[in-house]
Amino acid sequence: MVDLPAFVSIREVGPRDGLQNEDPIPTDAKVRLLDALSATGVRRIEAVSFVHPKAIPQMADADEVWQRAVRADGVRYSALVPNTRGAQRALAAGFTEIEVVVSASDTHNRRNVNRSTDESLDDIAELIDLLHGASARVEVIVATSFGCPYEGDVDPARVAGIVDRVVRDGADRVAFGDTTGMGTPRRVRELLTAVRDRNAQVPVLLHFHNTRGTALANLLTALELGVTEFDASVGGLGGCPYAPGASGNLATEEVVHMLQDMGIDTGVDLAAMIEAAELAEELLGKKLPSGVLRAGPRTRLTPMPS
Repeated sequence: MVDLPAFVSIREVGPRDGLQNEDPIPTDAKVRLLDALSATGVRRIEAVSFVHPKAIPQMADADEVWQRAVRADGVRYSALVPNTRGAQRALAAGFTEIEVVVSASDTHNRRNVNRSTDESLDDIAELIDLLHGASARVEVIVATSFGCPYEGDVDPARVAGIVDRVVRDGADRVAFGDTTGMGTPRRVRELLTAVRDRNAQVPVLLHFHNTRGTALANLLTALELGVTEFDASVGGLGGCPYAPGASGNLATEEVVHMLQDMGIDTGVDLAAMIEAAELAEELLGKKLPSGVLRAGPRTRLTPMPS
């Protein structure tokens, strides 16, 4: 038997990663969703990204959303930035936890930011210095860690090499993104083994998409390997606008539901998270892919017909 942790930390990414792949919704709606998620007991929320509105128009009102949102006690809020200008905006808004992204796949990185992976790593080194100078902590997210929709398989050794570089440049933590749901339990095990053989002490977070239905299996595999931090998105919102077929993050309420039944605490009120997912459906005017949202928790019984 594998010893499992007593507590797992979930970062809710619906307000940023979830909404950036949807048709833009009004600022009022974004604030309502963010505030509802802040009241669920989740400990970490990726609130906004500070990107150019021409690149991601869904985040054009990031400053206003953040100014109007209720900051809940005990919740750590973070923002994603693509460059120096975005980092300056995030710092001016008061964020002290910042995420930057690089793709393990050169092709996806060029598609995403029109630079090679190495060029982005050079930029990230400068961003780390800038953000540390302002007393902010930096997480480097390695996208396409488990495969690229354009190149196919990504060698775990390549991902481990990227981790070597960003840790050397001062990154406080790293995250691995399954950008288009190409990960499987086997590949999760291979990647974590490759990274930990070289950087055993770096804090690690995993970000799974459920594009091919393997997200919960991948999470369980990582859990058994000692990972205790994961991204998830309310209702299963989200994807990558630069990766075909990438809709659907792992739904937060599905993670909470499974872990709760395993006796693992997340701090999240499952009923409140399901209500937040229902609100997300209402605000977006569409059905979301979460199974727990559709069927309810396993404790919800069906009345016998009279």
